[in-house]
Amino acid sequence: ILLLNRLTMAEIKVNNTIYINNINEKVSQTELKKQLYAIFSQFGKIMDIHSKKTLKMRGQAFVVFEKHENATKALRAMQGFPFFDKPMRIQYAKSDSDAITKKNGTFVPRPSRDSGPKLKRKPEGSEEPNSLLFVQNLPAEANDVMVSMLFTQFQGYKETRMIPGRPGMAFVDFFNAQCATVAKNTLQGFKVSPTNPMLIMYAKK
Repeated sequence: ILLLNRLTMAEIKVNNTIYINNINEKVSQTELKKQLYAIFSQFGKIMDIHSKKTLKMRGQAFVVFEKHENATKALRAMQGFPFFDKPMRIQYAKSDSDAITKKNGTFVPRPSRDSGPKLKRKPEGSEEPNSLLFVQNLPAEANDVMVSMLFTQFQGYKETRMIPGRPGMAFVDFFNAQCATVAKNTLQGFKVSPTNPMLIMYAKK
């Protein structure tokens, strides 16, 4: 039996992404992602958290780490951990996430399920590096606490300010342009929700 277990583990491909199931289905998507980020960020930088409330995806989530070593640590440490009164079941995802393939330069766009025309939002902001970031496409319910959770991990972070009267937009201030650039490049496209990949630009000054 031990030999069979070793063979099974050897056949599993190590991945930057871990797949979690047996999650309490009563938990809201916002709370779920917030708690998953809080729990798993101790193991390394998180690039994306993916979960849906659809029938097919209920009680499941994917957490994407920057490095596969971090995913391995998280899998070993949190296997069976009680999460909202249910033990988490964790394994490596079967394929690489979009966040990883984009980073590696192997990204291939998935066919869109939406056949209708989409309105293109003209990006605002500047491409001239400075210490203030302009963040767009956040969920309408996002607040400064939620956004700051994503940016406090970066050196030089100062503060987050939501833009009054403009839901889903915020300014994130750093001590210098170099720190702001690291955060911008790392979190560009990070999905705060399945339909909200962040668009980050330098703010116009």
